[in-house]
Amino acid sequence: MNRKNISKETGFGKKIADLLVYIWAAVCLFPVFMIINYSFKTKREIYIGNPISIPQKLNFDNYKNAFEKLNIGVMFANTVFYTICSVLILVILCSAAAWAIQRNKKRFFRFSYYYFIVGILIPAQALFLPIYVVGYKLNLVDTRIGVILMFVATNLSFGVFLMTGFITTVPVELEEAARIDGYSLYQIFFRIVLPLLKPAIATLIILQSFQIWNEYLMSSLFVSSNDLKTITVAIQGLFSQQTSDYTTAFAAIIISVTPIAVLFMFLQKYFIKGLTVGAVKG
Repeated sequence: MNRKNISKETGFGKKIADLLVYIWAAVCLFPVFMIINYSFKTKREIYIGNPISIPQKLNFDNYKNAFEKLNIGVMFANTVFYTICSVLILVILCSAAAWAIQRNKKRFFRFSYYYFIVGILIPAQALFLPIYVVGYKLNLVDTRIGVILMFVATNLSFGVFLMTGFITTVPVELEEAARIDGYSLYQIFFRIVLPLLKPAIATLIILQSFQIWNEYLMSSLFVSSNDLKTITVAIQGLFSQQTSDYTTAFAAIIISVTPIAVLFMFLQKYFIKGLTVGAVKG
């Protein structure tokens, strides 16, 4: 009798948990539905019609206007270039720094680790002025290399913190065996350590790509030339105090998030594995 009651209570609790998950999923997906829905509506349907109604027909003119008004081809290429270059540099620097910190027990490396931790705790808004001043004095403001270095500098602390926890999954014995076989320090890092960090690297790539691709404040601070702007900064240009082009903006948002969604789909397996390994290894 008690077992039946426990079984019933467990089944009822599971149904409640599933219902809450479905409700939360619907709440999270509703903004996505609204953006996709609005990207196909006309301006009349947005301002006069029901906000959650389906458009009478798919209006692809919004996507055409997004490419024409925002020059999305150039903005898109800029964003891809900044993201790829910044993420590649971050992967190498963060992996190398985390490897050095984890394998060395000297005070300097311990201090370096805490230094990066402090970098995570400092709000990004507090770094705007010093980063801009340094960039201005080095003639890096409104340059491609300046934008890339800015992204690397602002995301380095989190990357080192993330990768340090994963370095413990690499057996030290493999590195010692490679050293006996005559491998140099660089060969050990690139041939032994990095290949074993694929899940961690995939996790770092996804998180940093999301951050860099969608970043607005620092990009708008460092870039003023139209030929160097990112797609996020370009979308913001559709909104002003006088008028706002919501239909074009929503279409541009869909175009903007598509590459990141595709990236996540390709690296999802490694991303989940990386999070699991990080949780187990601490």
